Amino acid sequence: MERITLAHGDGGELAHKLITDVFVSMFHNDHYAKFDSATLTWGAHELAVTTDSFVVKPLFFPGGNIGKLAVAGTINDLAVVGAVPKVLTCGFIIEEGFSIRDLKTIVQSMAEEAKKVNVTIVAGDTKVVERGSADGLYINTTGIGVVSRPLDREICEGDSVIVSGSVGDHGVAILVARGELGLVSTVESDCTTLYPLISKALKASNHIRLMRDPTRGGLATTLVEICEDFGVTIELEEDRIPIKKEVEGACELLGFDPLYLANEGKVVMIVPKEDEQTILDVLRSQPEGKDAAVIGTVRATNKGQLLLRTPLGTTRRLYRLTGLMLPRIC
Repeated sequence: MERITLAHGDGGELAHKLITDVFVSMFHNDHYAKFDSATLTWGAHELAVTTDSFVVKPLFFPGGNIGKLAVAGTINDLAVVGAVPKVLTCGFIIEEGFSIRDLKTIVQSMAEEAKKVNVTIVAGDTKVVERGSADGLYINTTGIGVVSRPLDREICEGDSVIVSGSVGDHGVAILVARGELGLVSTVESDCTTLYPLISKALKASNHIRLMRDPTRGGLATTLVEICEDFGVTIELEEDRIPIKKEVEGACELLGFDPLYLANEGKVVMIVPKEDEQTILDVLRSQPEGKDAAVIGTVRATNKGQLLLRTPLGTTRRLYRLTGLMLPRIC
């Protein structure tokens, strides 16, 4: 009998199989499953809707906490489909004995992150479970936005792939916060709300093809999903991918690949080659995008493969994350 493992929550191959075989097949929503938010026509408006649950361990980490992560992550899922985030709801599963002071700190972080982009938290729910049943606190959020600039979604050969900054920061920050491996680092999570950055990019170009935020499974898994869902071949240039030295060092020490570590404040964009510099200039003008870089090119509109070209000139294929790398990252 098949059973759920922690690897089913890691955003990689097992998570993909679980979502496809269990949820998509029974809910018949394969079109919506390609994007971070579903877009729905409601009267005269096109709405974006997304939901997410957060079980990150530990609850507090360098650069944020579970509350900030929940609000920023939900807003980012709306922003990457071209929506203006409007309202959120939140549900809390709280373990008996949890500190009221810590809960207030987390909720205050949520309020502050939502206020940054004029989002209102309009509804919520609380449940309390017995001691030992919830590891402190879990949060579920749902976000609704209005699509102001629908994305092109017609990926073409020659399009450029842009990432808004260094990858793997969140994953390393969580590793350090857990204190299990004796790892010492100054890296902070990149957890932040990306709507202001993305809205500026959308104003600069009407031709952004697609955007995703590369959270669980990291940059590589996110791009593999795009390649397979849209039937395109993307070639990444390894030496162009921005990775902080501290992240690179931690990964070398622990045997991790930074391309598969989670991010919580980065956006991946596929844009026409002719709009590449305009979008780069806009991203780099903002603190959240100062390290933005062109990291690859759409080589073909068939096959559905992600390739990585190394500095030595060799090319290898990348796949979804397999096995258990870093559970409960968000």
